[in-house]
Amino acid sequence: MAPVAEAVAKRSPQEIIEAREAKKRLTDATQKYGRGKAVQLKKIRDKKLRGNLKVVEDRYKTAALRAKDAEILLENESGFLEPEGELERTYKVRQDEIKENVGIEVAKKGFELKLEELGPYRADYTRNGKNLLLAGRKGHIATMEWRSGKLGCELQLRETIRDAKWLHNNQFFAVAQKKNVYIYDHAGVELHCLNKHIEAKYLEFLPYHFLLASAANSGFLKYTDTSTGQLVAELPTRLGSPTALCQNPWNAILHVGHQNGTVTLWSPNSQTALVKALVHRGPVRSMAIDRQGRYMVSTGQDMRMNIWDIRMFKQVHSYSCYQPGSSVSISDRGLTAVGWGTQVSVWKGLFDAAAADAEKVQSPYMAWGGDGQRIESVKWCPYEDILGVAHDKGFSSIIVPGAGEPNFDSTEVNPYETTKQRQEAEVKALLNKIQPEMISLDPDFVGKIDAISDKKRREERAEDFKPKDPIEKLKNRGRGRNSALRKYLRKRGKTNVIDEKRLKAEAIQKERTSQQHETLRHEREQLGPALARNSHYKELDSL
Repeated sequence: MAPVAEAVAKRSPQEIIEAREAKKRLTDATQKYGRGKAVQLKKIRDKKLRGNLKVVEDRYKTAALRAKDAEILLENESGFLEPEGELERTYKVRQDEIKENVGIEVAKKGFELKLEELGPYRADYTRNGKNLLLAGRKGHIATMEWRSGKLGCELQLRETIRDAKWLHNNQFFAVAQKKNVYIYDHAGVELHCLNKHIEAKYLEFLPYHFLLASAANSGFLKYTDTSTGQLVAELPTRLGSPTALCQNPWNAILHVGHQNGTVTLWSPNSQTALVKALVHRGPVRSMAIDRQGRYMVSTGQDMRMNIWDIRMFKQVHSYSCYQPGSSVSISDRGLTAVGWGTQVSVWKGLFDAAAADAEKVQSPYMAWGGDGQRIESVKWCPYEDILGVAHDKGFSSIIVPGAGEPNFDSTEVNPYETTKQRQEAEVKALLNKIQPEMISLDPDFVGKIDAISDKKRREERAEDFKPKDPIEKLKNRGRGRNSALRKYLRKRGKTNVIDEKRLKAEAIQKERTSQQHETLRHEREQLGPALARNSHYKELDSL
């Protein structure tokens, strides 16, 4: 009996069952958390290389198994409001009822700030959800740690404020004021005036690229690197004053809404729009994109809310609003908040219905408002079941169960970071900063093999390789007065530059003309003087 068969025969039935379960568990873990196809170790002859690769493969297997074991800590569907009967609706639940039935610490997170004199306000949270920034249209700026109610700084700029954004952390924020964009620190001290960003209406910050983008009244989209202070790109949209601006968190592409109902996609590497799509029959009012970069929700003056699959640039569903939606925001768990008029509607399952090509969601998940305050902007707080609503009478923080992502990655963004951790995270982010040239519609192109370039390099390495001459291509394309070679010479004749290509083209043209003349003379000699009275033979006498 073979040694392997003998070892298998000695194993007990319990050991065989455990081995099968371990193999099945490893297969499931590899399919879900694996890193591609495993290396075929038997085909590698080098012993040292085979040993090193075996260690790496064992680490990959261990990581996949540990990720599979950690699934027990991840709760899939929990925290949402669920109706008890078919006739009960979750959107009828009021905020005071929610506060009575949740913990004391959670109930404290629902509050309201009455700021009726200097509104309407716009709000923004930091990436870790720890700090809140409020910007009033009439010049009021305030920052705070909203959980503890501790005020950071408060300014009265005495001029119009159109938008405000946090930068890479809670130490700096940018404000789009009446004429220019200014950058302030956490104490309210003015640090920089970006005089290239003139009359900016909307601001966006790309955290992995350290780029501050602004869309101005003039229709220009401008990028500034906040780590160096340089203006990276200045792009004319050529579609007038923008009406909305948002970024795709998956690939850092900016979406700009316009008056004619179109949405254009922009990258700092292109002077023209990457994609232009007609999404509404009137001006676009607001847009938002989910975290995976798959779906875009937009509202327009035509009182519609449209769901677009931006992987195929196809409209999936469309919903009606009683008034044009002024602001849209999508949470980490896929809840969509829409502010229209004095109301806020929160929708659940919009993207699930779009992915399954199912019917529309019939009713919103939650509703809030109706007290006379006109909604200016809505913003989800990261990693919290909190929706921030900024309106003309101040700011309201409402509790939306199930909105936040509880399983956060502390190495990416830490909601409970200390001062030391924030400083280290800032240094690491600067060291890992992505260059603007890498912003593309497909962010996965980094690391892929360019097969075309590789084939071209191999051809160039060949000994008998000769680069293709463009003039040789023109030589065999068409004959007569309108040939490709004549077109090339006419086009190049308008300039005073004479290069090697032009001289070669003229020589080929002279050679072709002399061959035509020789052919005509030969035909004339064969036909004789009586038959050679055709017009093209007479031209030969004049040459």
